[in-house]
Order: sequence, then structure tokens, then C-alpha cells
Amino acid sequence: MSELAQNRDSAGSLRLAPPVGLDTTMLCAPSPADPPALGETAAHRGRRARVFAHRGAAGLFPEHTRAAYRRAIEEGADGLEIDLHLTSDGEPVCFHDATVDRTSNGTGSVAELNLAHMRTLDVTSWKTPKLPGDYGAAHEQLMTFADVLELMIDAGRDLELAVELKHPSPFGDLLETKVLRTLLRFGWDPETSVIPAGESGQHAVTVSFMSFYPGSLLYLADMVAPDKLCALVSSVTEAQVQKRLERMPLAMAVRPVVAAVMRGTLRDSEALIWNGRVGIAGPGLAYVKEHRAEVKAWVARGSRLRVWTVDDPQDAGLLIDIGVQEITTNYPARLLQAVTPSD
Repeated sequence: MSELAQNRDSAGSLRLAPPVGLDTTMLCAPSPADPPALGETAAHRGRRARVFAHRGAAGLFPEHTRAAYRRAIEEGADGLEIDLHLTSDGEPVCFHDATVDRTSNGTGSVAELNLAHMRTLDVTSWKTPKLPGDYGAAHEQLMTFADVLELMIDAGRDLELAVELKHPSPFGDLLETKVLRTLLRFGWDPETSVIPAGESGQHAVTVSFMSFYPGSLLYLADMVAPDKLCALVSSVTEAQVQKRLERMPLAMAVRPVVAAVMRGTLRDSEALIWNGRVGIAGPGLAYVKEHRAEVKAWVARGSRLRVWTVDDPQDAGLLIDIGVQEITTNYPARLLQAVTPSD
């Protein structure tokens, strides 16, 4: 059994101090007056689940681009789901993979490229050679974390932002620190996890944090309420182990160790959910189907369920029957229709 699972009653000892180098005086800024309660906006009323756009409307446009995010907001998604890595010069950028090879015309690790170089990459042609003109020029498609916040603040309605912190990172917890610094610069209130939006603050961007790596969530726990922390969980398969080994020397020799570490990380993430250290459980769709009893127990214990990646309306119906409250999808419009009862 993992250390987290063994020490359920003493989990508080795992809490960390506020991130090193973060100006904690910024945390004393006044909270926005009467921030909107989650689920109370007109857009949410009547829906059986909230819909998050997975890397934007990634089924239609290249993932993590301005076009994908704008399309998701236009389609009425309740929120965006994004992945963050740090560039070599410390800028949080929206990229899923640790390397740029799959979704750009470049090559190499995000961590080894600076932001100026990444701005020169073509991040759209691999999927959509020509984007609609009103979704921004080609050189505007790579998105930093700050770019996303600006886009959401200017959206003219309440939105939620699910931030996945990608680990392992060569920068360690500097990733979390940089993300928090950016949020504070935009007026984020740690107590409510809300950024006021609109000309008079009548709207809000509500931020939650996700990771497959329990250490990331524990690092944030002294600044972020449990109901804004999401432990991502996925069954450890042979294919996942093989993918992790792709860039490792002596892959066959270390395979048993890597598999054991991955399974231990999964157990630690599950323990965070069972122990209430995080308020949101983030299983993949396959995990839900394989562990239906556990997922139902999490719902019964008061956890919010945010399930990824759900593109089939029939799967959405199954999840709603279980009690899942939030769904992440590549096709926001399709899933919004599935979770909205017809008159």
C-alpha cells in the first residue's frame, strides 16, 4: 500500500508551505463581492451535467489553439480544459505533449524551447490547413496561459477553467508557482478561486487545478480549497507503460520499476479522493466503466466527478445515470445537446 493510503488520518502532515518565491502579500487582496456560486448561472440551469471543452473544441480544430478555444466558447461550453508545460524561459504554455513534434512543424521538448521560438511554430496545419479568418491569424494560435485567461475574461459570460499541470516536469514545482503567479496577476482570489470578469466584475472565471501527479495537488493544497483540486486517475495499461518508456534508456531493464511507480501514483491519487484531500475526482471514461462501484461511492461521499474524454452521447447518458456532474469532451456542442433535456 502507498504511503498516502497508509497515512489517511495523518494526511495533513503532507501539506506544504506556500510555493517558494510567491509573494504571499498578494493573497490579501479583497475578494470580489458576492462571486457567483458554481452552477447558478442561467447557462447551467436545466443541464444534467457541465460540459468542459477538452483542449478546446479539439474535435473540430487543432487542440490548444486560439481557434479551438474560441469555438468552444461560442458553442456554449461551460468551461475549457487546458494542459500546461513550462518553456525554457519559464512561460506556462498550452501544450498536451512534452514535445512539440505531434502537433506542430517543430521538434524537441517544450522545456528546451523558449516562448519566442514556440511562437514561430505552425501549430495548426497538422489538422486544419486553413482556419476561419475570425479565429485569429496563424501566428496567434499558440496560446500561453495568460492568453487563455485574457480570452476567457473577455468572453462576456461566466466560465470555468480546468488547468491540468503536466508532470513529470524538469522544472518540478516551479510549474505550479508560475501558474499561481500568473493567476494572481489577473486578480485571482485564492479563497474563491475566481477571477472577476466583465467591465464591472459581473462575470467570473472560476479556476480548478488538475493533475495525475499527487505531489502537484499537495503542493497547491495550502493555497487552494479542496473543492478546486482534481485528482486525475486512469488505469495503468501496458500501452501506457510502453509510452512512458519511449524516451528512456535501457527501457526493458527499467520497465518493472516504471510500471510499479505508475501504479503507486494511481493509488496515491485514489487515496487523495477517498481521504477528501481533493474535492473533484477526474477518472477517464474507461476507468469509470471498469470501476463503477468505486465511482458511485465517490459520488455518494460528496465528490464531484469530472470524467474525460467523452464524445459519444450514449456514454454521457451512462455517466449521468451514475451521478457524474461534469464531462470533458472534444465536441462541446454535441455533448451540450446530450446533457440538456428537451422540452
